[in-house]
Amino acid sequence: MVMMKKKLTLLIFDGTGTPVKQTSIPRMLLPMAFMIVMAASTVLYLGISDYLRLKKEVKDVQQLRSSLQMQEERVVQHQSQIVSFSNKIEALNAKLAELGNFEQKIRIIANLEPNNDGSSFFGVGGSDPEDLDPTTMLEQDYQELVRDMHVEINEIDHASHNQQRSFSTIFSQLEGKRNLLAATPSIRPLKGWVSSRFGYRESPFTGRREFHRGLDIATHAGSPIIAPADGLVTFSGRKGLMGNMVTIEHGFGMVTRYGHAQKLLKKKGKRVKRGETIALVGNTGRSTGPHLHYEVRLNGVAVNPVNYFFN
Repeated sequence: MVMMKKKLTLLIFDGTGTPVKQTSIPRMLLPMAFMIVMAASTVLYLGISDYLRLKKEVKDVQQLRSSLQMQEERVVQHQSQIVSFSNKIEALNAKLAELGNFEQKIRIIANLEPNNDGSSFFGVGGSDPEDLDPTTMLEQDYQELVRDMHVEINEIDHASHNQQRSFSTIFSQLEGKRNLLAATPSIRPLKGWVSSRFGYRESPFTGRREFHRGLDIATHAGSPIIAPADGLVTFSGRKGLMGNMVTIEHGFGMVTRYGHAQKLLKKKGKRVKRGETIALVGNTGRSTGPHLHYEVRLNGVAVNPVNYFFN
């Protein structure tokens, strides 16, 4: 019976191939060594796998952190834009409120009717300038906030159109008043002393009581007669007892007449401005001396010219 060796002999050679050492390893240790090697390999594999997995997770975490940082920066940017936008809306609200107050002042100064048609800013339901508070806006839901801002913008747009129409109305009214003032006799047609007033008097020619429809202003012959308001010359020539006469139609039912002139300087159809010389004082027609017979007629009715002297 052949007995197997219980030890395994190992020869260790040097670099020249000459054995330098001999070692004996018991055969029973080989399976144990193999198991140790396998266990070590498994542990190493698991360690490497865990390392790679952790490395990947770290990379993912870094990417996620970078993405979150970008999102935070974007949110901060959006918040800044929202606050800026809300401040602009608030400024527009304040401007519209100022325009509304300014409009009321204009109406008071120009003696215009107050605006009661609901076209002012707060009259159409526009928000007060404090409605959009940037310090509390960011606490609201984003979609709700956007809706509120759109509502504010629509109200501002509506209010601005109404304000524009209101100012256009004011401009038209002021334009009409300006034209009315320009067409209203408001200065003396010449300097001199009043020799006969408007109203009933004793006629210097007949001695009878008669109604004098104008104002007689005596002065030196050849003195300039000026237009008391803007208008259109509708008559310039000889007119019976009035002698040389000029008639100016000013519009708005206002007409002025100038009689007994020595010389007429404006022809029919000529437009004149307030203060422009239209004739020279004379003694033509039925007259007792150089003077101007001045009449003011409103809608065809003679009125007292003194009421239209503002100088």
